[in-house]
Amino acid sequence: MAKTYEPIATTTLASAAASYTFSSIPGTYSDIILVASLLGTSPNYPRIKINADTGANYSYTWLSGDGTAASSNRSSSVSGSSYVTANAQFSATNPLVLQSHFQSYSNTTTYKTFLNRASQSGTAVEASISLWRSSNAITSIEILASSGNLAIGSVLTLYGIKAA
Repeated sequence: MAKTYEPIATTTLASAAASYTFSSIPGTYSDIILVASLLGTSPNYPRIKINADTGANYSYTWLSGDGTAASSNRSSSVSGSSYVTANAQFSATNPLVLQSHFQSYSNTTTYKTFLNRASQSGTAVEASISLWRSSNAITSIEILASSGNLAIGSVLTLYGIKAA
C-alpha cells in the first residue's frame, strides 16, 4: 500500500505560548491534517486562524456529547478565528486530542472547509465543521487558546495527504 500521510511539521512546546503557527505550508498535497494533543495553562477552547485572517470570515457548526447529554450550535461570520470545540476544554492536567482535516486547502477557486474531531477524557466528544470564506490557498494555520496559553508539552503535527 502506498504511503498516503506525509509529515510536514511537528512540534512539542517547550514553553507556554498563546498560539502556535504552521507557516509556509506547501501546496503539493490534496488535503492536510492537523493532529494535536493540547494542554493549557487554564481551561481553554481551541481556535484555528487561517493565513492570519482576523476578519469575520469564519463559520462553524458543532455537535457535542458528554455521555449524559448532547448539544449543538452554530455561528456565522465569526471574527478572528474559528472555534473547533464547544464543551471540550484543554487544561494543564487533561489534554484535548484534536484532529482537523482541511479539504482542498490549496484550491484557489473555492472556500475552505475543515472537519474537526475532538475528545477529552471525562468531558466531551465533539465533531464540528468549519468554513473559512476565502478562495486563497491555505499557507498558514495558527492554533490558539481562547484564553491563557497552550502549555508546555502540547504536541502538534501537520500531515499532507498525497493525491490519489
